[in-house]
Amino acid sequence: MTDKDVLMQIRDLSVTYNSRLGPVSAVDKVSFDIFKGEILGLVGESGCGKSTMGKALMRMIEPPGHITGGQIIFDGEDIMTYDQKQMRDFRGRKVSMIFQDPMTSLNPVQRVDEHVIEAIQVHEPKTKKEDALERAGSLIRKLGIQKRRMNSYPHQLSGGMRQRVMVGLGLVLNADLIVADEATTSLDVIVEAKLADQLRDIQEEFGVSLLVITHNIALVAELSDRVAVMYAGSIAEIADVEPLFDAPLHPYTKGLLQSIPNIKLEDEEELYKMAGEPPNLTHPPSGCRYHPRCPYAMPICEKIEPPLDEVASGRLVKCWLYFDHPEKEEPTIKVAS
Repeated sequence: MTDKDVLMQIRDLSVTYNSRLGPVSAVDKVSFDIFKGEILGLVGESGCGKSTMGKALMRMIEPPGHITGGQIIFDGEDIMTYDQKQMRDFRGRKVSMIFQDPMTSLNPVQRVDEHVIEAIQVHEPKTKKEDALERAGSLIRKLGIQKRRMNSYPHQLSGGMRQRVMVGLGLVLNADLIVADEATTSLDVIVEAKLADQLRDIQEEFGVSLLVITHNIALVAELSDRVAVMYAGSIAEIADVEPLFDAPLHPYTKGLLQSIPNIKLEDEEELYKMAGEPPNLTHPPSGCRYHPRCPYAMPICEKIEPPLDEVASGRLVKCWLYFDHPEKEEPTIKVAS
């Protein structure tokens, strides 16, 4: 990938929530890129900051949370400098979001067509209602929803249909990036698989980029081009999907993949589980945040935070196993390009 392929650059982004126990560093100086036309999966255990990251990319963090630093550069412009009017134009038109529960995201007293028409006319006030309706109908049919369903209310639709309406709302303004936050969580396995196929078809047809935020490792393996693994508010590893699943580098990524239930396990074999617990982000560990749970931890891990840097073509990892440092005593692992 070259610079011209980059759609969004996130640089040193930090998000903090104020709590009674002190500030919670939910996202801590995170940096990564989203490329044009790709599907990037963002995975990690509950509480690692995935959903906070997704909302931060649209500056939708609400009190008691706030973005405390960093840049979000979209097509060369830092949206952190935008005022509220600019952000209103940016959301939906440039970046859209599919929320986790469509039943609470859709207005229960609005029909499907009213949702889509409203989205168009808010951002394109000169668009006539009949033109907006025709555009909405065309898009809804592409998503596999029958035309007669345009007159239905959210409670009259299945979970899969409601989620497809949410996808339609994300696409109707021709957004360049869609952030899908746990978009398949409330769906059964069959509907989830169909929605995953539709998301891939949409990405190929419209050339849109997708950031898929999920804890579902299988979905990421099937759908994504690249994967970013998040732990305790920071990115642990980024790689193309096949190399990451074939040979994970970060100890947390290895543990995450080993923790996936396997039907081929023998009866006497126990499912792998990582040692320890996720850290308290009001008082995160010094150095590498994973070191208290890491089976490969070295003395340097407790003292100095490792960089997230490239160790092979397209592979970034945040671990002292792969980098040299004057205070490091153990040998460095070299990764083949």
